[in-house]
Amino acid sequence: MTSPEKPTITLSTKGQMILPKAIRQRRHWDAGTRLVVEDRPDGVMLTAAPLFPPTRPEAVYGSLKHAGPPRTVEEMDATVLARATRNREKNIENSRDIHTK
Repeated sequence: MTSPEKPTITLSTKGQMILPKAIRQRRHWDAGTRLVVEDRPDGVMLTAAPLFPPTRPEAVYGSLKHAGPPRTVEEMDATVLARATRNREKNIENSRDIHTK
């Protein structure tokens, strides 16, 4: 039994190529996606470029100012849960408004 034929692409005179649609869709690589190109001994590897440059915790620690006493983990969890509940209720209300118009 032979393996299915692998897709091939052709480089344009400008060195451009078109990746097969199925691969772009599977990878969620839409127009404008930045790719990192890595030259390897066995070929070329394409990977999606990170959206943000890598950072270290000490580079961003304290960048968001907070006035007042520190919050506990429990207080932060309660705040996140309350906000998520409000957003959910608002989305349900908006959905009802859309369907009743």
